[in-house]
Amino acid sequence: MRFRAALAALICCAAFGAQAETLKIGLLKTSGVSPLYIGVERGYFAEVGLSLEYVVFDSAEPVAVATVSGAIDMGATGLTAGFYSLAGKGALTMVASDSFERAGYQGQAVLISNHAAETGLKAFTDLPGRSVGISQIGGAPHYSLGLLAEHFGFPLKSVTVLPLQNNANRISAVVGGTADAAILPAAYAMPSLQRGDAKLLGWVGDYTPWQVAGVFIGTKTAKDRADTVRRFLVAWRRGAQDYHDAFSGPDERPAFGPTAPAILAIIAKALGQSADDVKRSIGYLEPQGRIDVKDIEHQLAWYKAQGMLKGDFGAADVIDRNFAIPLP
Repeated sequence: MRFRAALAALICCAAFGAQAETLKIGLLKTSGVSPLYIGVERGYFAEVGLSLEYVVFDSAEPVAVATVSGAIDMGATGLTAGFYSLAGKGALTMVASDSFERAGYQGQAVLISNHAAETGLKAFTDLPGRSVGISQIGGAPHYSLGLLAEHFGFPLKSVTVLPLQNNANRISAVVGGTADAAILPAAYAMPSLQRGDAKLLGWVGDYTPWQVAGVFIGTKTAKDRADTVRRFLVAWRRGAQDYHDAFSGPDERPAFGPTAPAILAIIAKALGQSADDVKRSIGYLEPQGRIDVKDIEHQLAWYKAQGMLKGDFGAADVIDRNFAIPLP
């Protein structure tokens, strides 16, 4: 902690007196990007001479495209086949992890319609023959569905996959009964659950832990603005550490520590929700933004097996080791 604070102070001193550099960041409005909210509120980004501009998307796939096009400077969102395809071609690179699926945390929820619950959809093993709403083919919810199929031993092709694009469409489909189930972030799922418009089948992370999201940039940005990226990561990691300390115990299990109320208040303010609502949808963040390289390899292998990725590339080709820290 002292080293990180000293490094931030050193960088801050170097940038002292200079006008803050603005970064446009593509994201989904969830607690998964809390290091941004915390870092802005506590001045971590200001200390390293950065000002953040959020560009909010409703699904992860377009964020990668917007990053490559230059419409935004970086993305902090779910990892998708689209991201990996662009990264494999050398257009994008991952510099840090974002949210993870972990047992006990509320990452991605599997919602089911009230009608589906009434007609026998009681467990994940009941999904064959049912329809499941996801974002896009090749998106994080699609991969989650694939992992659940592997875990519970049913063929993915036995499920009707509905690419409904955004979160609002997935919720509407479940509430309206045009989809039996849907996979979506907890922050979007909670209001329907609280109203009784849908039921919770389960949390993805309780059965299939994986690295859901990452922070990525264009390779041109990595080359031309390396100092900016390093300063961003100093502040991001400070925010991630604060988040982790508030919501995770020494055993990496959910535990609300003494700083939790203050961090909940920051996230609630950013999301426009109550602190109680945010508390019900706390996912897991790695405290230093380290990347699970082994899991990234598994994701790449799955997407290639599904015919969504082509080319001979692996995790080393989509992660920038000049910036990223791998998990041991």
